[in-house]
Amino acid sequence: MLVSVNNTLCLQEDPLSIRSLPSPALMTDLYQLTMAYGYWKVGLAEHRSVFHLFFRKNPFAGGYSIAAGLEQVTQLLKRWKFSKDDRDYLSGLNGNDGQPLFEPDFLTYLTDTPLQVSLDAIREGTVVFPHEPLLRVSGPLIQCQLLETALLTIINFQTLIATKASRICRAAKGDPVLEFGLRRAQGIDGGLSASRAAYIGGCAATSNVLAGKLYDIPVKGTHAHSWVMAFSDEPTAFRQYASALPNNCVFLVDTYDTLNGVKNAIEVGQDLRKNGHEMVGIRLDSGDLSQLSIRARKLLDEGGFPNASIIASNDLDEYRIQALKEQGAEIRVWGVGTRMATAYDQPALGGVYKLAAIKSPAQTWQYRIKLSEQTIKTSNPGIQQVRRYYDVNGKALCDLIYDDGNPPVDPAIMVSTADGKTVIDVPTTDNHAGFVDLLEPVLRDGHELGERQSAGIARDRCVDQLSSFPETVLSLSKSADYTVGLCDNLNVEKQRLISISREKR
Repeated sequence: MLVSVNNTLCLQEDPLSIRSLPSPALMTDLYQLTMAYGYWKVGLAEHRSVFHLFFRKNPFAGGYSIAAGLEQVTQLLKRWKFSKDDRDYLSGLNGNDGQPLFEPDFLTYLTDTPLQVSLDAIREGTVVFPHEPLLRVSGPLIQCQLLETALLTIINFQTLIATKASRICRAAKGDPVLEFGLRRAQGIDGGLSASRAAYIGGCAATSNVLAGKLYDIPVKGTHAHSWVMAFSDEPTAFRQYASALPNNCVFLVDTYDTLNGVKNAIEVGQDLRKNGHEMVGIRLDSGDLSQLSIRARKLLDEGGFPNASIIASNDLDEYRIQALKEQGAEIRVWGVGTRMATAYDQPALGGVYKLAAIKSPAQTWQYRIKLSEQTIKTSNPGIQQVRRYYDVNGKALCDLIYDDGNPPVDPAIMVSTADGKTVIDVPTTDNHAGFVDLLEPVLRDGHELGERQSAGIARDRCVDQLSSFPETVLSLSKSADYTVGLCDNLNVEKQRLISISREKR
């Protein structure tokens, strides 16, 4: 939220989703605490470690994703601490034998130890792809482990919704998209997160007033069917609404008969105009939206309202919007609720959080890898960074995941993470205009670096990012693969670790 302090706009923390939590440190799964206790018992708690948060597949069968949720992650980490109440609660948990699950000294350790992790992250609004670390968390093994669940629940959901919103906005081809999903969202906190992420993904406004206040998002809304039904007839309802809010008149016209509702709206609009106000438009919420919008547009134009907008709602998503546009629908504003705020066709992103490196007692980094019979589930080792290469026209060429302590030499060799076989040369400097490393420092030893970034800044970044990718990657269906791979030396290390692990079986 933006508030004015001494005439300066400042970000204010989100009081509902972060500050009102009884304890951010308890927003975790029990198995994280049992592992933490185990690390403490065997002497690994303070060993330095590196974890990466990433996802394996783009959602919605698409070709890209939009990173979101970093601001909430940062605020969570700034408040992360086990309180005395947390210690008292945890001391009452018992194992299967009825005895306390945790020793008192362990719980004292949790409450007495401040957060010491460092966070590097890809900024919100950035276009991202599978296997790229959205977050790199480093610090004491015990603390990095305890953060896993909270980080995943924030990043997974907001990245999912931002991506869905981006797809819907692209289908709208520049028309404003309004986020209307609060009443169908997964709880109040889910509704707030969805509104924020949808705005980052490209939505022009939200109906969620609290999200508007907290995140400085424009809010839009008019009336529901209940307003019309509260009066004796539709013309009376429209006139009364126009009398109460003459500067906010979008009339919902489908309570009884849609086209007759449009005619009633036109009559009230003419009265508004006589009094120095202008009808904003009408909203269609049912029926054949394509044909109704075409007929409504004709009525509005003939009635002297060529600039009145036709807004549509009713279970819209990117596919239906695309189809309506192909049918010639005269809709210019899209109200999207359930299918965006709940990511209706894919309710989870599937992001994961994997250990990639740990320091030995001799203080040397030992890289770690998770194996699987499924190639896609074999993790990448090392302390990773993501480098994005651009051509001379500023278009993204490819992304390279490399070991942060061993940066690539241009041109670098890339090995596809999809099947482990394809080898690609990054274009030489004669063919590309440069590169950007995507992971940026956000926290060091629990302390925030730099200025916080609003949802509006992230939204602007998303617009800019999308403009640098080819349409083939951004297509709603049958999108082309964007090249993401490992730097050659990191791939060699990965294959070495795979071989060693197989030999130990």
